[in-house]
Amino acid sequence: MASTDTTTSAKDPGDLAGLEAGLDALETVHRGRKPFRRTFTEKILPPVVAVALVLAVWQALVSFRIVDDPTKLPSPGAVWDVVHQAWLQGELLGYIWTSVSRGLLGFFFALLIGTPLGLLVARVRFVRAAIGPILSGLQSLPSVAWVPPAVIWLGLNNQMMYAVILLGAVPSIANGLVSGVDQVPPLFLRAGRTLGATGLKGTWHIVLPAALPGYVAGLKQGWAFSWRSLMAAEIIASFPDLGVGLGQLLENGRNASDMAMVFEAILLILTVGIAIDLLIFSPLERWVLRSRGLLVKD
Repeated sequence: MASTDTTTSAKDPGDLAGLEAGLDALETVHRGRKPFRRTFTEKILPPVVAVALVLAVWQALVSFRIVDDPTKLPSPGAVWDVVHQAWLQGELLGYIWTSVSRGLLGFFFALLIGTPLGLLVARVRFVRAAIGPILSGLQSLPSVAWVPPAVIWLGLNNQMMYAVILLGAVPSIANGLVSGVDQVPPLFLRAGRTLGATGLKGTWHIVLPAALPGYVAGLKQGWAFSWRSLMAAEIIASFPDLGVGLGQLLENGRNASDMAMVFEAILLILTVGIAIDLLIFSPLERWVLRSRGLLVKD
């Protein structure tokens, strides 16, 4: 029995090392470059098929005269002609840049205001009790409701546009951060205090990193509200000195009863929204999830 025990104990270190190596191998994510065929099949082909299907149904409605009034539903070719003409005249990029520059700058200001506000609401009970319900109510308020008072207060200018964006986006960003902070495990906070991370240091090194998933979701929703708020402001408060953005282009098409121009504006607004999400927020969201082991592969 003694020799058997001795042999077993002698093998224990090796067995533990093998067990640890096996666990490490299971936890290791093997990142190999995907073949283009797989990437094309999984990520490129599905949206292409979806767009092609929508265009086919759209063209069928026109070709088979299910909707036989071109003033109500122009063909995809007619809309493309309007887009192409705007490109040739050098106006298309101007429409897009006018709205995108306003939207991104307004969102940046909303980020600077919404982040500390969200931290304050999340960490101070009195502040949460005082303005937490107000933030939730503002988030559910349609952003178009802010356009008339903003015009009266600030006039027809870019400051009015930014004010509407702020009022639409700040509550979403703040509430997203509050939700993220509420989901931080108390163990993280206790461990941070044990290591001396208290006050602003604890907020920066413990609370914010742990609250990132909820914060990023709030940022994503905040951008959506920013973009909607801006479009509402451009549609309602159109003025020649403000330049022609996508919202004003949509309103110009309505005033001229030009449905091809209306569809041009709608498609551009949709395209910009999708592009911002794909280029900024989706990579940020994937990075946050991957850094927490919640996303094994793309």
